[in-house]
Amino acid sequence: MMTGKRLFQYALKMKGTIIIALFLLTIAVVAEVLSPLVAKNVIDNHILGIEDHWVETEDSDKSVEFAEKYYTRATYVEEEKPEISATILQSGRSFYFIDEEVSLEGKRSIENGIMTITYDGKIESYEARKLTIAETMNFYNPEIPTIVKLIVIYFGLFVIAGVFRYGQYVLLQVAANRIIQKMRNALFKKTQTLPISYFDNVPAGKIVARITNDTEAIRDLYVAVLSNFFTGFVYLIGIYTVMFILDARLAVAFTLLIPIVIVWMFIYRKFAAKYNHVIRSKNSEINAMINETIQGLPIIQAFGRQNKTASEFEHLNNTHFEYQNKLLVLNSLSSGNLVGTLQTIVFVIFIWYFGGAYLSGELAVTIGVLYAFVDYIIRLFNPIYNIVNQFANLERAMVAGERVFKLLDEPGIPVSDEKMKRYQGNVSFRNVYFGYKEGEYVLKDINIEAKHGETIAFVGHTGSGKSSLMNLLFRFYDVNKGEILIDGKNIQDIPHQTLRDHMAIVLQDPYLFTGTIYSNISLNDPRITREKAEAALKAVGADRVLRHLEKGLDEPVIEKGSTLSSGERQLISFARALAFNPAILILDEATSNIDTETENIIQHAMDVLKQGRTTFIIAHRLSTIKNADQIYVLDKGSIVEQGTHDQLMERKGKYFQMYQLQQGNLINQVS
Repeated sequence: MMTGKRLFQYALKMKGTIIIALFLLTIAVVAEVLSPLVAKNVIDNHILGIEDHWVETEDSDKSVEFAEKYYTRATYVEEEKPEISATILQSGRSFYFIDEEVSLEGKRSIENGIMTITYDGKIESYEARKLTIAETMNFYNPEIPTIVKLIVIYFGLFVIAGVFRYGQYVLLQVAANRIIQKMRNALFKKTQTLPISYFDNVPAGKIVARITNDTEAIRDLYVAVLSNFFTGFVYLIGIYTVMFILDARLAVAFTLLIPIVIVWMFIYRKFAAKYNHVIRSKNSEINAMINETIQGLPIIQAFGRQNKTASEFEHLNNTHFEYQNKLLVLNSLSSGNLVGTLQTIVFVIFIWYFGGAYLSGELAVTIGVLYAFVDYIIRLFNPIYNIVNQFANLERAMVAGERVFKLLDEPGIPVSDEKMKRYQGNVSFRNVYFGYKEGEYVLKDINIEAKHGETIAFVGHTGSGKSSLMNLLFRFYDVNKGEILIDGKNIQDIPHQTLRDHMAIVLQDPYLFTGTIYSNISLNDPRITREKAEAALKAVGADRVLRHLEKGLDEPVIEKGSTLSSGERQLISFARALAFNPAILILDEATSNIDTETENIIQHAMDVLKQGRTTFIIAHRLSTIKNADQIYVLDKGSIVEQGTHDQLMERKGKYFQMYQLQQGNLINQVS
């Protein structure tokens, strides 16, 4: 589905608010477009309106007394063809009274009280009386009330435009914020459903950039781009409509602007799309590198890699800078330069058209029309400038939308609310093959039987496949061949979340979230009360280790629990796992980072806690699994030995060698 169409569908989620906002915007634009017409009316019909034919009347209402007679403008006489008694014409800065009907067109000159009018090749002369300032103002008196009303209307239109523009801006902002809120929620929910394998290839920083930076770019689409494009189109329609009414030939000439802008938009998008793709891609890589660098800063500093890391970042940043400059040049051509050139061309056409008409004596427009045209030409370029200026935001939003929808389209694993009865925990691996890459198996023909209540341990060198077994059991990945059964049911027939509802895992490097100790144990699950959390801490012996914490369960935990020791973090993760009372408990080298005293505390607790549940232990210290019901020794993805500790020691095989090696190291360390 096209990106633009999908962005439009998101807009439909707030269509009511957006429609109201665009309606308010339409009223504001119409008010602004009408204001020059009001100004034209004031100028032509009222300020210059006394230059007109006048009719002698006996009615003093709306009439002017002059030379002991009353006169009314012919415009205000209701008769179809009133009998014209006089004419007032302007020549220079003065007005002249002619006691007969005279044409209002043509060139005028005044000399010794005689006005000469040249029009259509004819020359006529009339006796004209110059009006004093007082007499001129007297003729203006009937116009003043109407002028005041029109001025009030003129400013009223600006007030209406301002109020409605404010309303549309607020509504569009609200709509855009709501749309982006929904989009970010959808993106975050999608990240919760993505398989673990997705994160093997995509750095976290890139995903963060899509949820934050890319959605913010899309937000501009629903506010700035939508507002300016819609305003521009309504403006252009209104201005061109009025222009065609005022002078059709000139309006036709000005319509050439539209194809020029459209052609430029296609040219712009061709290059801008390429530049924006690179810019946003590099921005994601920069975010990813910053995130990775901060996480690994102790290692970077310990090994003196600051300069090398800074050099790699500089290379990324330079590429980002290079394409930002390319886009800057393109945007510069699109904004002031392009619009300024077009505006100059239009004014040249305008001056040529009216100047030529004036010099040829064919000028037949009023000052009000000239004012309106100049006003509309200025106004015409405001929407054009705004539209052209939004090309950059439009293209950024389209590229950002493409990236956002690519993430949303990733196949995810739906989170199921389906619940199942707590299973017994009988686990079988049958002829299981698995590889992270196609054709490259890290587990080969694995067969394991674990009965309810048993403790199963896995040992082997790094990369032998121990953790991969647990990844399969948790369905972080699915087997390539074979099957895994729990209580006789294939786990692939059980929804992921339903399966994990009765499982818990403790990792070698425990992860704690920002919050409190209690929130890290309960994970904000209402089923885990404070009493259960305290009981879990006590069961693993953590109450003795954590008793020095001032606030107890409410002790603040910052990101990753960096203010706690590794042993304290591990004890909290043990309590977290046990609080959920799992049927299957997985310990992935969970005691390898713990000191001997803390290990003894956990080991004692585990002897109690293993009762009634199936426990899988990935062991680094072989001394911790002596009492396991079954020990599986893995080598290069295959099970090479299995049995109890005593059985494996008697065989003097791979397990025996590993155990002896560890014991020997311990003896050497002591000595």
